[in-house]
Amino acid sequence: MEKDNILEVKNVHKRFTSKGITVRAVSDVSFTVKKGETIGIVGESGCGKTTLGRCIVRAYDASEGEVFYRTEAGEELDFLKADRKKMKEIRKEIQMIFQDPYSSLDPRMTVLDIIKEPLKANYPKMSKAEMDNKAKEMAARVGLNPSYLMRYPHAFSGGQRQRIGIARALVLNPSIIVCDEAVSALDVSIQAQVINLLKDLQKEFKLTYLFISHDLSVVEHISDKVGVMYLGKMVEYGSTEQIFAHPRHPYTEALMSAVPVADPKYRQERIPLKGEIPNPANPPSGCYFHTRCQYCTEKCSENTPEYIEVEPGHFVACSRCDELNLRGFDYSQLQ
Repeated sequence: MEKDNILEVKNVHKRFTSKGITVRAVSDVSFTVKKGETIGIVGESGCGKTTLGRCIVRAYDASEGEVFYRTEAGEELDFLKADRKKMKEIRKEIQMIFQDPYSSLDPRMTVLDIIKEPLKANYPKMSKAEMDNKAKEMAARVGLNPSYLMRYPHAFSGGQRQRIGIARALVLNPSIIVCDEAVSALDVSIQAQVINLLKDLQKEFKLTYLFISHDLSVVEHISDKVGVMYLGKMVEYGSTEQIFAHPRHPYTEALMSAVPVADPKYRQERIPLKGEIPNPANPPSGCYFHTRCQYCTEKCSENTPEYIEVEPGHFVACSRCDELNLRGFDYSQLQ
């Protein structure tokens, strides 16, 4: 691993097989994460974002690939090959905030019990008083009133429930948090509150986020780097500025054209995506996106595009980019 990296995802695959049918949920995904960064993962529903996140925290075992993680002790560890004992030691360093704040909280447990449950699992020798104090401290930090702690999840709004989920993820002082659509189920005004809370907590606790979302406006606001996924593959990856100012993959261009702009005089030309997402159990040959791409050529349907670095830190998997030899191409010619 490079010195500044806390996470390196290399050639991760995840396949699900049922009744003789294999679905390629994640296919050959690679990227790196520096400590303190926020990496946004975007794409349509079903593109493999959540599956990738769950493979990284090892809620799912990846079919192939490596996920190298630099532990708080400085050890470089292949997270996917760690045994059960090692996993128990480092599990507390990588936590997850789930998408649905309604189903991710046990309705039979009080808020206090929900927040301190990770402490019970990871620090069995900690006293009840210490657990209670730690849980109360974290609840206060995420903006929950102390009087809420003995209530049950059904008594709260979606935003309050998500704050409970955030407190539960933070109570172990993790290094990395995977935010799986953490604000998608919330109203817009509540989304802003939760996003600002996550940013404040990141500064305070020096957290690293993997932020999974389909909302490009939110991703642009919170992310340092962005990865765009389509049908299980990472088709473009780069800094937020590179992706939003100069999208190079046709799929990324189409996604960006659908982002609303807060200017009534501005008229952005939409790039419609024709057709439906292909079946992941039987993906098309060549470039997976060629069946919906406005620039599709015969080469696209035959050859799998190379994943090339078109500028420092900006990677694209597109035959069009490959043909233009963007490693030395003048970007102004594409505007």
